[in-house]
Amino acid sequence: MFEQTFKNIDDILHKDAGCGSELDYVEQTSWVLFLKYLDDFEKDKQTAAELSGKSYTKIIETEFQWNVWAAPKRLKRGSLSEVEMDHNAMTGDDITDFVNIKLFPYLKKFKTTAESADTIEYKIGQIFSELKNRIQSGYTLRGVIDLIDQLRFRTHAEKHEMSHLYESKIKNMGNAGRNGGEYYTPRPLIKTIVKVVAPEIGNTVYDGAVGSAGFLCEAFNYLKQSKKLSTADTVTLQKNTFYGKEKKSLAYIIGIMNMILHGIEAPNIVHDNTLSINLADIQEKDRYNVILANPPFGGKERAEVQQNFPIKTGETASLFLQHFIKILKAGGKAGIVIKNTFLSNTDNASISLRKLLLENCNLHTVLDLPGGTFTGAGVKTVVLFFEKGSSTKKTWFYQLNLDRNLGKTNPLNEKDLAEFVEFQKTQKESENSWTVDISALSEVEMDLSAKNPNTPEDAPLRQPVEILKNMAALDKESAEILNSISEIL
Repeated sequence: MFEQTFKNIDDILHKDAGCGSELDYVEQTSWVLFLKYLDDFEKDKQTAAELSGKSYTKIIETEFQWNVWAAPKRLKRGSLSEVEMDHNAMTGDDITDFVNIKLFPYLKKFKTTAESADTIEYKIGQIFSELKNRIQSGYTLRGVIDLIDQLRFRTHAEKHEMSHLYESKIKNMGNAGRNGGEYYTPRPLIKTIVKVVAPEIGNTVYDGAVGSAGFLCEAFNYLKQSKKLSTADTVTLQKNTFYGKEKKSLAYIIGIMNMILHGIEAPNIVHDNTLSINLADIQEKDRYNVILANPPFGGKERAEVQQNFPIKTGETASLFLQHFIKILKAGGKAGIVIKNTFLSNTDNASISLRKLLLENCNLHTVLDLPGGTFTGAGVKTVVLFFEKGSSTKKTWFYQLNLDRNLGKTNPLNEKDLAEFVEFQKTQKESENSWTVDISALSEVEMDLSAKNPNTPEDAPLRQPVEILKNMAALDKESAEILNSISEIL
């Protein structure tokens, strides 16, 4: 039902003048979806309070509760229990005026009135401070609300299905233009990175380029399944584990919504430019145990932003990598996606950055990904796995060679990466994997783009003498066959 509902919502939004692409559909669906989720969240809290003999005060005032403004119900005629939508529910200009003039301003205020930033009240205020209702027609809005009102977020199965479908919508954004692909890293790759980094409960996990929060959501799923959780573990995962920053408003909203749908009630995501932080200002209290990220590549930062970094470069991904190295705790672990040109670029900034990484961290693993891993992006990428605290002595490389071309209809899957996960545990050498002694690299360039020495070489070209010898042998064999046939005849 959820999947068909999403399709129907997109069909409705497609006809609205305020929504021009898949990105708009996701953004506008997100805020309505969030308010329906919040209504079910409050119902669950109220039920839990009543079962324990306590009272529960709703976060949202009566006038702004879902069942009052969005989906008021009445008993069906002739029924004592079955309800239907109240035909007097707002629509047209009435509902758009209410949303734009009353609802959004009311919800924005939570950002200033919430007790702290780790509460759902603060997240409500944050979300609606960043959002704008782009649905111009009140009749379109009414249609979207009516469809979303059919969805439920009460059971674990319902929440799991909804989070899965929301992920699918985010994935579709990659084909929607307007840099939609920035928001989506293939989930099989994220799951693999999380497995290799292997965070533990009690670690703080950070993504400074959070996007749709795929890394944080998968780390949450991984930790939930890592052991039987105590009450204290659950509180730790909810409040003191996952942190992120996101520069762009739409990605920020999607990231928060995605985490909420995965079960994190008040995500610690901040709407801010990570690169605006001067590295010299980062203190021990600001650091994290685990970093998982796919920073945007190909972007350029202004000169004033570059001043925050010791290695000056306009390349966004290179600035992010400096940030990640600095903000990682000693003994901390990281899995970072970056363009494969990082391994071999000869400009001063790239060489300095490789030296910084190798001298301050143990770059123990590099996963070399095939082209097409990122749908719509023609760049080749690698994943850097490192631990902070000791310099790199040896680096294990794994080259993912597949017997097919990756693309939209043939994406990367977890099975493709299974051998890498297995071999990485012991850093096994194979046709696809090898180890590089860092001391053997040129101290000038520190080029890490080592060729796989275990790849079977093509058969060498034969020398002319050998070719003539083989031809003579074949001629002799042919003559013997002809003689045999003559004798028979």
